[in-house]
Order: sequence, then C-alpha cells, then structure tokens
Amino acid sequence: MSEAAMTSKGQVTIPADIRKALGLVAGERVVFTQLDDGSTVMRAKTRSMGEIKGMLKSAGNKRKVSLDDMRIGRR
Repeated sequence: MSEAAMTSKGQVTIPADIRKALGLVAGERVVFTQLDDGSTVMRAKTRSMGEIKGMLKSAGNKRKVSLDDMRIGRR
C-alpha cells in the first residue's frame, strides 16, 4: 500500500510505484471518481468515452446508453 501527504495547496504527489503501475508520465491526466459507497477511484485518463464507442459488440441487448449515463459517480 502506498501513501502520500497533501500540501497546504491541496497537491499530492502520486507515489512512484502507482505512477509506474498506471503507466503515467509527466503531463498526463488522471480522473478521480467518487463512488456511492464513499470510496474514490483514481485512473489514468488514456481514452475518452467517445474514443471507445462501439468497441464492444452487444450479444442481444439493443438498448442504447448515453455517454452521460456511463459516467460513474457524476450525478
């Protein structure tokens, strides 16, 4: 488990092992998502929802889901 301290300006340095695991390099963006259970998920922002549209084929469910409905924790 890695941990970091927050500065008085609200900045946190992501520990090196986490940066390596996420494949992060300087200048890349990360996304923080708050879940309903109170936990927060951090992930590397490597692709937008628009870029991955259509990558998964439906087995039979033809219902369309909007991009807004796919955004976890942003309600």
